[in-house]
Amino acid sequence: MSDLGKIRLFSTHPHECSYLQGKEATSIFIDPAYPVDKNLYSRLSERGFRRSGAHVYRPHCSNCNACTPARIPVASFKMNRKQRRCWKKNSDLTISSVTSIDTDEHYQLYARYIEQRHSDGDMFPPTPEQYRSFLSKEWQITEYLELRKDDQLLMVAVCDRLNDGYSAVYTFFEPEEEKRSLGSLGVLWQIKLATIQQLPYVYLGYWIKECQKMSYKTQYRPLELLINGFWLKTQ
Repeated sequence: MSDLGKIRLFSTHPHECSYLQGKEATSIFIDPAYPVDKNLYSRLSERGFRRSGAHVYRPHCSNCNACTPARIPVASFKMNRKQRRCWKKNSDLTISSVTSIDTDEHYQLYARYIEQRHSDGDMFPPTPEQYRSFLSKEWQITEYLELRKDDQLLMVAVCDRLNDGYSAVYTFFEPEEEKRSLGSLGVLWQIKLATIQQLPYVYLGYWIKECQKMSYKTQYRPLELLINGFWLKTQ
């Protein structure tokens, strides 16, 4: 296994934070030339790193530590009433795993989602090039989960299968189907897949207490947060 201490890290320039108004953000990322495989990526995920396209990064802001890595211990997870309703409401949908989402159908769904739900974010306006780069298939461990109503594509969940669980990379869905709570459904499906495969965790990325967009992550209980190098369970 690779010695993590030998990996060179690079830093981005400070830039406007996407989540907290008035804050500057900085990220560190591993050397793009360093060979990454499933084992290394899994170890980095345990230490709070995330993937965006081919880059593995972690927030490293000089005056802020609000971004807290979060994961779900699937063996002790129990659906709450709202999640049970969501699961039941979407029982008419069909889920499947596909090897590629490099089609116009998938991109158009992504573009509608970004334009209607995240027009204030870093990924607006969407472009095919940005889409392919962001949601690329890395290290042969990326899975694309589709949800369809008959032939209509309603949701895509992009996830990476790690040694100890799934990492929820990104989910996009039909914005006109807001009542279905498809974002929540995507997480519930990844929990189910991890349970079936006896994998202990689903990694949700970063949780920020002061950010309303991140509040949904606390609905998955219990939740573990990486604090001072230790994963601590919240109730």
